[in-house]
Amino acid sequence: MVQEGALTALASAADSSQEHFQKYYDAVMPYLKAILMNATDKSSRMLRAKSMECISLVGMAVGKQKFRDDAKQVMEVLMSLQGSHMEADDPITSYMLQAWARLCKCLGQEFLPYMSVVMPPLLQSAQLKPDVSITSAGEDGESDDDGVETITLGDKRIGIRTSLLEEKATACSMLCCYADELKEGFFPWIDQVATTLVPLLKFYFHDEVRKAAVSAMPELLRSAKLAVEKGQAQGRDNSYLKQLSDYIVPALVEAMHKEPETQICASILESLNESIQMSGTLLDEGQVRYIVEGIKEVITASSNRRTERTERANAEDFDSEEDELLREENEQEDEIFDQVGDCLGTLVKTFKTYFLPFFDELSVYLTPMLGKDKTSEERRVTICIFDDVAEHCREAAVRYYDTYLPSLLEACASENPDVRQV
Repeated sequence: MVQEGALTALASAADSSQEHFQKYYDAVMPYLKAILMNATDKSSRMLRAKSMECISLVGMAVGKQKFRDDAKQVMEVLMSLQGSHMEADDPITSYMLQAWARLCKCLGQEFLPYMSVVMPPLLQSAQLKPDVSITSAGEDGESDDDGVETITLGDKRIGIRTSLLEEKATACSMLCCYADELKEGFFPWIDQVATTLVPLLKFYFHDEVRKAAVSAMPELLRSAKLAVEKGQAQGRDNSYLKQLSDYIVPALVEAMHKEPETQICASILESLNESIQMSGTLLDEGQVRYIVEGIKEVITASSNRRTERTERANAEDFDSEEDELLREENEQEDEIFDQVGDCLGTLVKTFKTYFLPFFDELSVYLTPMLGKDKTSEERRVTICIFDDVAEHCREAAVRYYDTYLPSLLEACASENPDVRQV
């Protein structure tokens, strides 16, 4: 237990000091490798897992040049471990997934030869099915298994094994990490990862799984786009990028419709914006319309939630604790609308005057956002959207002059300095 604590402390010191840790590297790495190679009995599983974590964080801290030779030895051990049979509850599995990803971040493109070893078990972990049991809520007793989380819905008690979900979430996060780090080098695995992660955009058993899947979508498109541009796409061209875009973009919009958590909804909008940037004019009119319809729904749902909070604030039993909660929830709504503004700005920049018919439809939703009853963030974002239309549609934007200028001028007269500046 003391050794595990020491490894955690050492890992934190390396992670905090980064390149300054180089002067301690030669003293500590032999000990770390010794633990990794020799802590092989069952009672030392967590100690070995902690050594993986510490080695990978030390390697990231000191950099590729210093760590390269030791990294090869470490990866040989990890490959040997990965090929062995490990029990379902072995903590090494999750720690090893994270260690591989850190090694990739440290080594960059030099990590590519190991991907054929890393990817199969990683995809297997990402594809784990949730272990769910359903019993009657009237049955006596709760599960005495610490690894099972129970919730009661109506007359049913649902038990979910959390260790599997955590492994799945870690694996999904690592897939996103590899795509982000390896860029065009990740191309051979794009199809497998896309078919694994796209369905997980609506995996409501675990928020972290959805977050990782959402974050990975633009990274997959970026990898594909760079591979095509650099001639590393195995003979494929922009038609492949369009095919991938046709799969990912509608899935993000659909997930956005159904997402129950406002923070994740904001993340979906952020990934959608990046995906639009990657896809560009490969998006057809039907897809743009689907995106616009989705944004309309987001604006309406956000406005409805704000209205409900206003009603809650006027209730007799409203107190300071709930006031703080409402303030946090409204800040999340501001983040959603900020991402809406980014998405619309990207669409305007990409399609210019061809987007104006869609903007005409959206203006009914946007103009009320300039009102004095709206937050400064809502007004600021709306002004920025009109600004994008004026900048990128030039003379064609004159048609909005008489209709929207009074509202814009009124917003400029706002007492809020951020709004005035915009």
